[in-house]
Amino acid sequence: MTFKELKVQDNVLRALDEQGYEKPTPIQQQAIPYLLDGRDIIACAQTGTGKTAAFAIPIIQLLTGNSSQNRGIKSLILTPTRELAIQIEESFKAYGRHTRISHTVVFGGVPQGKQVSALKRGVDVLIATPGRLLDLIGQGHIKLGGLEIFVLDEADRMLDMGFINDVKKVLKLIPKKRQTLLFSATMPDEIKKLSQQMLINPAKVEVTPPASTVDKIEQTLYYTNKSDKRKLLVHLIQEKNIEMALVFNRTKHGADKIVKFLKKSGISASAIHGNKSQNARQKALKDFKDGKVNILVATDIAARGIDIDELTHVFNYDLPNVAETYVHRIGRTGRAGNEGTAIAFCDAGEKGDLKDIQKLIDLKIKVVEDHPFPLTDSAPEKKSQPQGRRSGGGRGGNHRGRRR
Repeated sequence: MTFKELKVQDNVLRALDEQGYEKPTPIQQQAIPYLLDGRDIIACAQTGTGKTAAFAIPIIQLLTGNSSQNRGIKSLILTPTRELAIQIEESFKAYGRHTRISHTVVFGGVPQGKQVSALKRGVDVLIATPGRLLDLIGQGHIKLGGLEIFVLDEADRMLDMGFINDVKKVLKLIPKKRQTLLFSATMPDEIKKLSQQMLINPAKVEVTPPASTVDKIEQTLYYTNKSDKRKLLVHLIQEKNIEMALVFNRTKHGADKIVKFLKKSGISASAIHGNKSQNARQKALKDFKDGKVNILVATDIAARGIDIDELTHVFNYDLPNVAETYVHRIGRTGRAGNEGTAIAFCDAGEKGDLKDIQKLIDLKIKVVEDHPFPLTDSAPEKKSQPQGRRSGGGRGGNHRGRRR
């Protein structure tokens, strides 16, 4: 199937061709026809499946064909993190380059002046994080009375980060008559309940089962002592000659310590987490994408927007204590049909988390026993958390309710 067969218009086809898009991914094949027909959809899709294009392409086409003279905001994409918001805005810029659709992005952590100026010039598509959106609405800079299309992206991560109440506030501020799109990598009960409240007779799109892992990702597990993890990380990077890897760590302080250790070992590395300024985070991410830095150490909250097709390796330096987060993490590799490698470390206190992960993905992760830093610590196994409990694991602190 081709994008032309999906009835994508010529000016968007031209932009897709310039981006090197040859054929639509499964989620694009399923979602685009529904969206062009004006249907609400609920889509369950892992990261790396092309879901941003699945909603951006039809939104651009629908708004281009709209004869309304209203220059107010016609489409709102609500997303949990700054990095993901920026990435989505870049996608709209790329796919809509041969149209007159205007767009901008608003997020917290930076002065609002430039964002307000862009809004005053008038935009068709607004990409926003919940906190900054509500702040600017409260100040009178954003009006959503003319909204036609609403997208809730990464709904499960919204739940993880404590933004569901903010989402519900936004729902009260937008027209009831609208087209609504909900995208989520997993479908916990609270998201299912929310979808029933916000969607009308939605089409359901699912390209892989919830919480499944990409087949092309090779997953391996190393049991090691907590105190040996940094040494094992350096050993594997050097032994496997890894040129690009994303390392997930639970805490902000821990991420900085890992970077310091890697640099002492002669490995270029940077960290991104909530304590870093927006400019510092964007520079670290750009340096990583450009190959100036080989290893990027990140907490989950900062890494959600990372989209790099060529990323070969993901390390779970610390196992997440919410099993679904493991799926999100390893989904950073094996993108766009490429193969990927996911390596997990497990110390004595993380065995309960490991059980939860393997139960969720229905897979016994292959254990590598022949390495120089085997597990010798006999610390008691940590009790696993009940599935569905949303704690602060992987985010370097409690971010529930914090506005981004």
